[in-house]
Amino acid sequence: MALRERIAGGHMALRERIAGGQMALRERIAGGRMALRERIAGGHMVLREKKSEDCDMERNQILKIYGTDYKQMTKTLLAGADLAAQIADRNSRIALKPNLVSASEPSYGATTHPEVLAGIIEYLQENGFRAITLMEGSWVGGKTMEAFRLCGYDALVEQYGVRFVDTQKERSHSVDCAGLKLNLCDCVDDIDFLINVPVLKGHCQTKITCALKNMKGLIPNSEKRRFHTMGLHKPIAHLNAGIRQDFIVVDHICGDLDFEDGGNPVVCNCVMVARDPVLVDAYVCKLQHYEVDEVPYVRLAQQLGVGNADLAQAEIITYEKAAGRGLSGGAVPDASGAADEQAVREGFGAADEEAVREGFGAADKESVKKGTPCFWRQGAMEDEELPRARKIVELRDAVEEVESCSACYGYLMPALERLKNEGLLNRLDEKICIGQGYQGRTGKIGIGRCTSGFEHNVRGCPPTEQQIYDFLKAYLSSRS
Repeated sequence: MALRERIAGGHMALRERIAGGQMALRERIAGGRMALRERIAGGHMVLREKKSEDCDMERNQILKIYGTDYKQMTKTLLAGADLAAQIADRNSRIALKPNLVSASEPSYGATTHPEVLAGIIEYLQENGFRAITLMEGSWVGGKTMEAFRLCGYDALVEQYGVRFVDTQKERSHSVDCAGLKLNLCDCVDDIDFLINVPVLKGHCQTKITCALKNMKGLIPNSEKRRFHTMGLHKPIAHLNAGIRQDFIVVDHICGDLDFEDGGNPVVCNCVMVARDPVLVDAYVCKLQHYEVDEVPYVRLAQQLGVGNADLAQAEIITYEKAAGRGLSGGAVPDASGAADEQAVREGFGAADEEAVREGFGAADKESVKKGTPCFWRQGAMEDEELPRARKIVELRDAVEEVESCSACYGYLMPALERLKNEGLLNRLDEKICIGQGYQGRTGKIGIGRCTSGFEHNVRGCPPTEQQIYDFLKAYLSSRS
């Protein structure tokens, strides 16, 4: 047993680890905040409680900012949310979880912009945090390091001296996640404070993907496949009961509202932050014109105690310049051109950090009435209107899907869209079968290794979009 006790300026950290039972108990007290984590390897229970009475940002708030300087925008939001005060210990092991679903440039609408991560890292380092690690694994069939390099994360890691963990190469262990045993990557045990950095986008199977589903990057590929055999929604909800997100920074810059793999970006130039992943996803449902109950894992996560999906209790707060006409008016505020964090604050009319924080309160409404040059504007629930992206609904009618993995299904959808645009899809007179549920079965036309027994089949696990397109084009062209 190893016991370390450190006392410094009223902060006490107690860590106790017992290798046999693998129990870790950590209690930290800092200015009225207490964080408690208890892990037991047998049932592997993870319990974290945090008092946040002194935190400026509440769990029912979502903060937004618009502009084109994504790094500075992110730092402005983090300063306003007083993120540093939410992380009690400067020695905390902080993990950033971006979205590197595939080797797709951020401008295509699928992966997290490196500028957003740069803003988070700079803010943390400027506030004395040094133990920062990026953790992510691409979808099944993709190679994380290809996406890592294509998205510029190699330069990011080198510039800021942070670590990157490819979770596709991690070992895993079984964890009881609110009554459902799931396999989590070992690196999850090395996290004291988790900052989730998802992309707001559509998904070909779950309709939306943002905070909750992004946690799939912390499980091994074998478990990702198993999630689909369980219907996705239930395991996603339980996964979030087993891995707690402490803070969320949403890349709402140009997400693809149809496909999680990108290709149809919708430019919004927005970054959002929040503390409740369930609330974030409920808000994303609203933005994408879905009812929360149309995305079952959101409500399931609420029932498991992960967060609250009640948007009636939410405060959506937007950081604006008075010079802009607001979201509904078309113009967006510009966070560019500021040399440093202080300049950003001053540039938006707040003289100091306290003034920024005070902008979150009800008193800010009075500032708006007085015509102050900038402000945090509350209650913008209906201000943002995203287009109704429904390409996936039209294409789904051509497919018979049973337990298919996201990559396989995700590559099929854009291939079908290309065929539709070429006028070939209407030649199809039978369903295209895809998914693990077809293993060992026969049929007419199938996609992927799981349908290898079908009369017409494209091999691969998964086959690429181009391979699927070429296969289906040749098949449909022969039926003219």
